[in-house]
Formats: sequence, C-alpha cells, structure tokens
Amino acid sequence: MAVINEKTVSEAIKYRRSVRVFKKDSIDELKVKECLQLAALAATSSNMQLWEFYHITSPEIISQITTACFDQNGAKTAQQLVLIVARKDLWKKRVQSNIAFLKKQFGSKPESEYSTREKFALNYYKKIVPTIYFDFLGILGYMKYFAFQIIGLFKPIYRQARESDMRIVAHKSAALAAQNFMISMAAINYDTCPMEGFDSLRVKKIVNLPSCSEITMILGCGIREENGIYGERFRVPFEEVYFKI
Repeated sequence: MAVINEKTVSEAIKYRRSVRVFKKDSIDELKVKECLQLAALAATSSNMQLWEFYHITSPEIISQITTACFDQNGAKTAQQLVLIVARKDLWKKRVQSNIAFLKKQFGSKPESEYSTREKFALNYYKKIVPTIYFDFLGILGYMKYFAFQIIGLFKPIYRQARESDMRIVAHKSAALAAQNFMISMAAINYDTCPMEGFDSLRVKKIVNLPSCSEITMILGCGIREENGIYGERFRVPFEEVYFKI
C-alpha cells in the first residue's frame, strides 16, 4: 500500500492518537522498519542506546502476544506489533561500542596525543559510566547512592546510582525511542497503540527474550478504523502543567 501526504512534525504529533481498533488493511513492513530506524535516532542517556526493537509480523506470534495482552483490541486488531525493550544489562557492550566509535573519530594517533576534550570523552566511558552502571546484587548501588548523598552535601553530584535508578534511565531512553517511532508512523498516516497492559513473562517467552531484558511497551500498528479512537482527546489545561521561572 502506497503511503502519501507525509505530515510535518507538528501535524504528526497532533494526528497521533492511541488507536484501539485497526482496519484489516495491511501496512508496509518496510515502512514500519524505516520508522524503527528513526526510533533508533532518539535521544538516549550517555548515548548508551540500551534498547532493542522487536518487529512482529507473524500472525501466529501476534495472536499469542494478543492473548498475553489480555485480548485488548489494540493488539487483537493490529496488523503488526512492535516491542520496545530496555536492555540495561548490555551497558558493558554499549560502553565498548562508544569507545570504539570515539577512537575512530579521533583518528589513528596514539592516545598520548589526544586533546583534553578527547581524553575526557574517552574517560567518560572508561571510568564514569562503569562507576554508575556497575553493581553487585544491588549492594554496590546502595553504597554509591549513600556516598553520593554525602558528597552532595558539599557540591553538586549525580545521585541516581542504584540499580533501580539505572533501570529507570534505560526505560526513559526506550520510551523516547517509542515516541520517535509513533510520531514517525503518524507522519506517514500509520497508527499505533502503546500498551502497558500485558503479561511480561509470557511475552518474553513467546518472543524468546533473555530474562534480563525488560519490555517498556508493546505497540499495535495499523490504520485506524472510524471507531478506533475512543473519544475526543483530553488534556488538562496547559496552565496546570506549564511553569515559567
């Protein structure tokens, strides 16, 4: 199916709705994949990219995941599904990827010739990021947390050092990628339904995800039915959430 009349960013944001019922019309798998490539360009903490995207096109797998999503219409009527998965456990691999990228950018010169800025960037991934992410049974995380609170009495310090904090960081980045994906889909007149109501253990087994992965959300994908949006958009008054300081 040809996709026409691509929207501007503002138009796509206004067009995007959580669509609960999709038409039976098929959508282009390659177009959805292109939107996932745009999702991968989202902002991400320390450029760690602790995410994975699972593009589900098999009707059989969609049916199984729908059951794990409590048979909600956003999954049941979807032509395709996308799983946004947070992978905090991949931090060591991502650190090495960033280091390799930086060294390539710096050229073939020896590290002794790196500028102060280049050395700082490299040390960020060699020292600072591992200090924040490394943990053992959550114990080191709490030790770092309390140490940082004490240091914070005297100077500004990064305080979120517990395992739970780093999980939140990974999910925030994954959520940013999900938003990129939804807006990209809206720009080409495709619709999505972000779902958080699902049996995560069953979904992980269906897709064969590693136990250390965490599903941020599941997105139904398709083209909206006329009754696919349940009511008008509601937002609290902007004045209640906007504060100019």
